[in-house]
Amino acid sequence: MKSLKRGPKSEVDAKMHTLHDKVFEKIDCLQCANCCKTTGPLFTITDIARIAKKLGVKQKQFIKDYLLIDEDGDYVLKTTPCRFLLSDNRCSIYDFRPKACREYPHTDMKDQKKIFDLTLKNAAICPGVFDILEKL
Repeated sequence: MKSLKRGPKSEVDAKMHTLHDKVFEKIDCLQCANCCKTTGPLFTITDIARIAKKLGVKQKQFIKDYLLIDEDGDYVLKTTPCRFLLSDNRCSIYDFRPKACREYPHTDMKDQKKIFDLTLKNAAICPGVFDILEKL
């Protein structure tokens, strides 16, 4: 990771994105769902509005029922595993899930150098991220 941090942003992104594509061609996230079982996403105000509307509840009620504000001032789930995770590891709100869930594990995002610390943390949760880092 240290040598990658010194590399040009475009090279780092290209390596990470190529490995992301290769690794996630072979991984079925529904067999794992460790991200949903062990960590919770951040919920933006936009996420809250969208999910509450789809669930047919007021935003304040959605927040009261599902979320709390963490030490960084972010909305996060009150409990893990995620209350929207079904027994077959599918997400009951998949089509309108939070942005953080849609982007997880973030290894295909631009400017990977800025999120190296997050990538290292995610390697402990996601076998795909672990595999990407191993291949690097």
